[in-house]
Formats: sequence, structure tokens, C-alpha cells
Amino acid sequence: MYSLLFHGSNRSFAEVNTNQLKRELRAVWIASVYNLDWPSRKGLTVEQQKTEFIRLLDDVKEMGMNAVVVQIKPTADAFYPSQYGPWSEYLTGVQGKDPGYDPLAFMIEEAHSRNLEFHAWFNPYRITMNHTDLNKLSSDHPARQHQDWVVTYGNQLFYNPGIPEVKQFIIDGILEVVNQYDIDAVHMDDYFYPYKIKDVEFPDQSTYEKYGADQFSHIEDWRRDNVNQLVKHLNQSIKSIKPYVKFGISPFGVWRNKDKDPTGSDTRAGQTNYDDLYADTREWIQKQYLDYITPQIYWNIGYRPAAYDVLLYWWVNETKGKSIHLYIGQGAYKINNNSVPEWSDPEEYPRQIALNRQFSEVSGSMHFSLKDLNRNPLNIKDRLINDIYQYPALVPTMPWLGGKAPHKPVLKKARQVQSGVELQIDDAHLNHSTYYAIYRFNGPNIGDINDPKHLLTTIRTTGQSNVYIDTTVEQRKTYTYVITAFDRLHNESEMSTHLTVKVN
Repeated sequence: MYSLLFHGSNRSFAEVNTNQLKRELRAVWIASVYNLDWPSRKGLTVEQQKTEFIRLLDDVKEMGMNAVVVQIKPTADAFYPSQYGPWSEYLTGVQGKDPGYDPLAFMIEEAHSRNLEFHAWFNPYRITMNHTDLNKLSSDHPARQHQDWVVTYGNQLFYNPGIPEVKQFIIDGILEVVNQYDIDAVHMDDYFYPYKIKDVEFPDQSTYEKYGADQFSHIEDWRRDNVNQLVKHLNQSIKSIKPYVKFGISPFGVWRNKDKDPTGSDTRAGQTNYDDLYADTREWIQKQYLDYITPQIYWNIGYRPAAYDVLLYWWVNETKGKSIHLYIGQGAYKINNNSVPEWSDPEEYPRQIALNRQFSEVSGSMHFSLKDLNRNPLNIKDRLINDIYQYPALVPTMPWLGGKAPHKPVLKKARQVQSGVELQIDDAHLNHSTYYAIYRFNGPNIGDINDPKHLLTTIRTTGQSNVYIDTTVEQRKTYTYVITAFDRLHNESEMSTHLTVKVN
């Protein structure tokens, strides 16, 4: 696979070779709002919902991904039994109606059984998508019980970010999930203060006068502080409960344009995080309120108002040397679905990922969204399977979160069976191992486990003897296997002893 080397200020490119990466986050968003990804429509039976989700996870694994970002609170509701919001209408078609099972528990179990990280995706302030009638909400909706928390903007309802009780309510609602479910990360996207409607002011002047005017001379600074405080305190609260649960945000791709701030990006975006959404992403990075940030760089390379390459370089510099992972939000929905001719080029999307891989500061990608990859526009799904993500990858570690590599595992047995080569792994002594990596080498000797082409797969531990069958072997060939063990923060153990099998 070719790639591109970025030369900074002159933005020229040179052909270079890029190796596959052993560690790289490969995540995909699974959106529930409007039934974009899952469930495919409202009112499916429990079994239909489960069957659909299992199929989607199998698609995710086939494409070489190692994480899913699932929207579990799209509009102040819930995909789980909650004290902080009603059952989501996107499950049953009726807000507040019990779907008959716990979708979140089911989704986490299925994701973990495939050794996929589960990032629980919350939208903090949004209450409705296309109406402003509180009476249309379910009778148990907190917005109806706390109508003074609610503001109308455009054709939507929002919780007012400037009210201290709202901030605590949102944090408590997320901590409910952190406490009760085995999630790997809390995730938010770009919806903080809503995207601006031309000539329509967000209706929080009286809230500002009550809570912020004595501290902030400008309402915009107060709004930014409201969001900063939410992000800061949420991160602290998550870590106080489960230090290993990550916290990440995927903001709009532009912090500020250069014409507003000389340290901003060389872009001319119509709206920006800092000036319009009141999301000061730079502060979050510098004060390390996050474990990862995933700017949504949904434009093509060379796009004059907001070029992918320009923004990638800006975010790389912004996160350099910080204890934070930079992932890139990739706009899969744009592929061959856009009037911009560059998105009709089958090489545009692969070129973006190749460009990411030129920077050690970029730790992976999140793709929006799964349905767009599954459509396979310009054969992008095939390219991921057969080229870009042809070898599995491990999730990068976050040393600032701690963790400890387990003791090396025991590869007890490797033998040929009818369907391939069966490996038996003993993990009785590995009290804190979460999963194994299985490496395979051609011939009787082991090679470099840091070369990703030798990583065969990862499998979740069961707490007992684990059995894995390698069905991809060929007859009359010799293979050597070795395994390592990982904690849930992806710290890798030493290698087991190796075993060699000659396949007849």
C-alpha cells in the first residue's frame, strides 16, 4: 500500500512506503439516532434487534476493527434502564417503553466476546431532534419534571448548559453507566452548545446573568467555561470510580480559524469549536481532561476552506507531547456520496489513512459510520479487509492510566485437528488477563512479534482453559505459534513458550 509523506507548510506530498501498524485504534461509530445504524428501524423484536447487532459486529471484525463506539443516549433517553432518562424511542417506537431486555448489557457482552472495545457514546444536552413540545416526551422524562432546565433553540429542545444542576445531572447520568456496566470508554461527539442558526441567539442571557455575569464579562467565555467544567469534572468522576475507563471526545474538526487566532488552523470554516460551539478543545488537551480526542476531519485532502492535510498537521502539533491519544474521525459517509469530485476518487479515503500513519502522534481512526462502510462505496470495505486493515491491530496503550501486563501465558498444546490447528491455552494462573494475542510464523522458528503480519488474532479470556482453532492453515506446511496475554488497558506480557505443528 502506498502512502503520502506530509511536508508541513508547503503541503507537498512524496510517495513513500508505509508499514502496517501493530498498534492502531480502528473504531467505527454505530449511531442510533434516527435509526442510522442500529436498530435499522423502530419496533423490531428483541431477537431481530439482537440478530442485527451481531451481524454488525461480525462486519466490524471482518473489516479489521478493534473497537465500536455505540450511541446509547442519543436524545436524553437511554438504551438501558436508567434513572436519568426514559427508554429510547429508537428501540420500540415509543419513548419510555421497555424493550423487554437490556440492550446495553447485550451489546457489551457481544462486543467483548469478539474482543472489541466498547465505547459508550453519550449526547449530553440534546433532548429532541425535530420538535419543541415537552408534552410529546414520555411522562417520566426528566425534562418534563425539570422544565426550568430546558431551552428551545430552532426546532429542538436542549438542557441548558449554564445551570449547575444540569451539569451535575448529566455527569450523574453518565456515571450510572460507568458504575453498572463494563464499558471501556465514555465518548462524546461534537454536540455541546448547538450549531448556530443564523441570526438566532441561544436563549441563555438570564442564566448568564444569574450564574456567570459576576465572573465573566463576556457570555461567550462563560459558555466555554460551562463546557470546560462539565468535561473536567466528568473525567475526574469517571477516574474516581474506574480509573481504567477512558474518556474521549470527537469534536468538530476546527478549533479556530487563523483569521480569529494566529495559532488556529489555516482554514476558513463557517463555524468552529471555540467561537460557535463553545468547546475549547485546546484547553481540554493542554489540561489533559481527556484520554483521547478524535477531531472529525470530514473534508478531502486539499479542500481549500478546511483541508484534511492542513487540519491533520494542526492537530498533530496540538497533541504532541501530551498524555492524550489523537485519533482521526474519518468521513466514510462522504465517499462517492458528495458533489466534491475528490470524494469520487477511490484513493481519497485510503490516502487519508496512509497520511495518518506518517505521524507517530496519530494513534488510529474512527469511521463515521458503519452503514457507510457496509455500503462499500468505491470498494472501501474491500480495501479495508484486503489492504488497509488486512492484519489485526492491537489497541494502543495509555501509560497514564496505569495497568500492568499479566504474567506470560501457557500455551499447553498445539495439534492438528480436522478443521485446522487447535491451540489450548491455560490461563488459570492469570488473574488479571483480559485477552490473548496469537502469533503465527511460517516454519519451525519464531520471528518478530512486533511485525503485524505475524499477529493472527486476539481472543478474549474465559477464566478457564481457552481453545482456539486456526482454520487458515494450509496442508503440508509447518507453523510455529506463540501467545501473549494482556490486561484491559492493552499492556502485553512476555511471550509464552512456542509450539510447532506440521500440517499434513
